[in-house]
Amino acid sequence: MDHLQTRQRWMSVLAHSRPDELLAHWQPLNLSPQFERLRAAETGLTQLQGRMGGTGKRFVMGDMTVTRAVIQLDGGVYGYSYVSGRNKAHAELCAVIDALLQMQGMDELLHKRVIAPLAALQQERRQQRAREVASSRVDFFTLVRGE
Repeated sequence: MDHLQTRQRWMSVLAHSRPDELLAHWQPLNLSPQFERLRAAETGLTQLQGRMGGTGKRFVMGDMTVTRAVIQLDGGVYGYSYVSGRNKAHAELCAVIDALLQMQGMDELLHKRVIAPLAALQQERRQQRAREVASSRVDFFTLVRGE
């Protein structure tokens, strides 16, 4: 996996993380990096688009609240985040972790202690949801009358 794909993966894990779970994995590390807020966490809306049948014409499904943040570590590394909802502290922490993951020496620790456990929790939730859906699934079929 190249660097871009690796970064996309960890940013996805951070963006989909629950604030309490992220803090539970971050706080024991006792890290307090110095950073500058280039774009303080701010909340806005983004439009969600869909396609009829997955391939048809686009349409606007609705709006979703997102919070974004941009920081710069003292070493000059930038961190970015977009998270759903209005939790500014969560968005800022995700941006800080994004920046730290780009630094040699920090990346292995953060992957092992933050990203991997969060990814495992998210995968378990997806599998649980799939089991719930499968247990209530109804197979429909059409009877053909012979005439």
